[in-house]
Amino acid sequence: MRIGVYGGSFDPPHLGHVKAALTCKKELALDKVLVIPANIPPHKTLASGGACAQVRLELTKLAFSDLPGFEVLDLELRRDGKSYTVDTLRTLKAQYPKDDLFLMMGTDMFLSFQDWLRPAEIAKYARLVCFSRYDADEKNRAALEKQAQALQAAFGQKPVLLQNDCFDISSTEVRRLVFFGIAEPYLPAAVRSEIQLRGLYGAKLDAKGLPFEKLRELSLSLHKKTRVAHAEGVCETAREMAKRFGADEHLAARAGILHDVTKALNEAQQLALAEKLGVQLTDFERQNPQLLHAKTGAAAARTLFGECEDVASAIEWHTTGKPDMTKLEKIVYLADMIEPNRSYSGVDEIRAVAERDLDEGTLLALKRTIAFLHEQGKAVCEDSSFALDFLLTERNSKQQ
Repeated sequence: MRIGVYGGSFDPPHLGHVKAALTCKKELALDKVLVIPANIPPHKTLASGGACAQVRLELTKLAFSDLPGFEVLDLELRRDGKSYTVDTLRTLKAQYPKDDLFLMMGTDMFLSFQDWLRPAEIAKYARLVCFSRYDADEKNRAALEKQAQALQAAFGQKPVLLQNDCFDISSTEVRRLVFFGIAEPYLPAAVRSEIQLRGLYGAKLDAKGLPFEKLRELSLSLHKKTRVAHAEGVCETAREMAKRFGADEHLAARAGILHDVTKALNEAQQLALAEKLGVQLTDFERQNPQLLHAKTGAAAARTLFGECEDVASAIEWHTTGKPDMTKLEKIVYLADMIEPNRSYSGVDEIRAVAERDLDEGTLLALKRTIAFLHEQGKAVCEDSSFALDFLLTERNSKQQ
């Protein structure tokens, strides 16, 4: 027999997992696929808000068990300690000594295969198979092909690179979408129902009125890792500016930590969340999806986090600004532009002006942003232009 071996944390199992496995089964003419949830994954740390191993096993059975030719095993859950693939394959090879095993994995695992425990022994037991949308990205394709050549030279077998035309999504992203209530397109129906029933991944979490440290923890868990430092930087900068200019430090910190809470969502997910939360979007916003997170973030702050209107409004206008901004709105707008991790040309000048004058700092930031967009040939939101005109008019009236 030709047997596929598909391991992972499956936290939770989603349609990306299912469709990738189906692609492998079809393209490799596999007689069956063994799906094996890990007890303790050796290559990554399980999410703090994830499900326990037994629940992940049950969810995986719901995702795969009705598919012909698929079996979900508790092999790694019955073994103490980290779930090393070499141990699993050694067991399976003893059980299927005359059959051909195919170890199925995604791009990240394939590119780091040399770092696994005993990779040469793994390659002896099973043919390596990588499923990826490698044809859609020239750089990614080149990296995969280079890795395949390196593994062939090192271990004497040529890995199989399969094109996976399915949507590309991670369990981390799915957990995020569960919290926002828009995960339905990405989960098998039975898995989705079980997640909702058990309240997994924040499906039933009441996030309203959380103490700041709890709010911070939840907000950062919804960010991409690469954006966490920025969110924390905006939070602390907004808090410091609020203290300096006589605004509410508590509200500034909450607005700062939540200002990008929906930014990790892609355009389709932003639109889905906007529809779910009743956000009215302009044609300009639909045509410029980089603006959507401000609107969906503000709606999430109001609806999911139970924040006051001052906080929600500061989040809503932190990207474009608007005429007659409140002190808190200006603070969050500026904090987003000048927090310590920002390093674009001209940021130090904006920081220096914002240090002494909130209005002048906001004015300069708007001027620089509008000028940059013009230089890039990009459209300028009319709210930004109106905000600039308002501040200039206000400055002129004070000088008269």
